[in-house]
Amino acid sequence: MQSLGTAEADPGTKATGHLSVGERRDGSELGLPVAVINGAEGGRHLHLQAVSDGDELNGLGVLTRLLPQLDPAEISGTITVVAIANIHGFQVAEHRNPIDDTKLNRAYPGDPKGSSSDRIAHATLEAATEADLVIDLHQGSTSQMIDETRVRCGRHHRLHEECLELARVFDAGHVLDQQGPEGQLARVAPDAGVPTIDPELGGAVGWDDSSIDVGVRGVTRVLNYYDLLDGQVSPKDQIRASGFDRYGAPVGGLVSFQQTLGDRVEPGEPLFTVLDPFGAEKTRVAVDQSGIFWRARRLPQVATGEYVCSVGTGFEE
Repeated sequence: MQSLGTAEADPGTKATGHLSVGERRDGSELGLPVAVINGAEGGRHLHLQAVSDGDELNGLGVLTRLLPQLDPAEISGTITVVAIANIHGFQVAEHRNPIDDTKLNRAYPGDPKGSSSDRIAHATLEAATEADLVIDLHQGSTSQMIDETRVRCGRHHRLHEECLELARVFDAGHVLDQQGPEGQLARVAPDAGVPTIDPELGGAVGWDDSSIDVGVRGVTRVLNYYDLLDGQVSPKDQIRASGFDRYGAPVGGLVSFQQTLGDRVEPGEPLFTVLDPFGAEKTRVAVDQSGIFWRARRLPQVATGEYVCSVGTGFEE
């Protein structure tokens, strides 16, 4: 039998349940929705997690589309799932956990006696580090962003090549290979010996079908490559960036982008203009160094110094 929280599945079956992480304000139990798919045959253990940020829903969209398609009789190994990690943020459609005003994906490894986010991080890290592979599904919050996969352990980490291979198998098209901030699951789990990636499936308000499709295909490719599910796939070379150039607004007004997400851009090329309310150009911002137009704010209005967009840099094929 394989279990996660109250979800217990015999070989060849699947089950859903909850993982207790404390109590709500009314004193009732707070549980994260979890699932276990226990394959008919033995094999690797893949752990999936989504909604660490309460407004990042594309990962949950991947799970709702993919999991009903998976037949335990065809699986070799185990798939465990935490469908909604930041349960408090999800309930109110907020990025951070409103109970302690914390970004959950900065709280790892957590603390079983700490704040709400500490307890969730501790419980979900325990679940993740029972696995052989971890995919922590994210998106670029509500900004516009290309589909990409993040390798967050750092290039000198002992599991860097295994994490990079997992990202190449997932194949979102682009990889950000840059050590993440302290407290990220994709940085902490490799320290415990588990290759982990952080796919960033575009950016959307609500669900974005095209990015969800990328995620479904990516998880399926991982199942195929690591022999949890029949199918032949190979890791794919992708554009790999090692950092970002962030651009802010030199003046206030309305942003008009001159490039499309995913475009290669070269120094001196126009990146965006800022217009006044009557459409007159106030300023034009050019690209500083070669890169990929990676991420952009969704709303056009900006104040002086406000974030506008990011260009992926230090890239290679």
